[in-house]
Amino acid sequence: VQLVESGGGLVQPGGSLRLSCAASGFTFSTNVMRWYRQAPGKEREWVARITSGGDSTTYADSVKGRFTISRDNAKNTVYLQMNSLKPEDTAVYYCSVWEAYWGQGTQVTVSS
Repeated sequence: VQLVESGGGLVQPGGSLRLSCAASGFTFSTNVMRWYRQAPGKEREWVARITSGGDSTTYADSVKGRFTISRDNAKNTVYLQMNSLKPEDTAVYYCSVWEAYWGQGTQVTVSS
């Protein structure tokens, strides 16, 4: 299993970023995918979840209404569109399958 996140960076408060996670080594289209994040000095927290077909999504209260998870099963890729970013969204973002495999993470920094 390999998960490779990309798309992080430095953005001003109120800005947007789109994260991508390219997956390989398992049958992507039949598995639930999740995004997590870990801020400095804090535990990793769950952010969003999407079902295998993309028909159902759930979000942590802290990002609901601002973040959107989606997937393209033809490209074996899951996305996280992040809008109205806040400084407290600063963290390393990870995608995960089975809550057992993780990518290397991508850094998101929200700062003016």
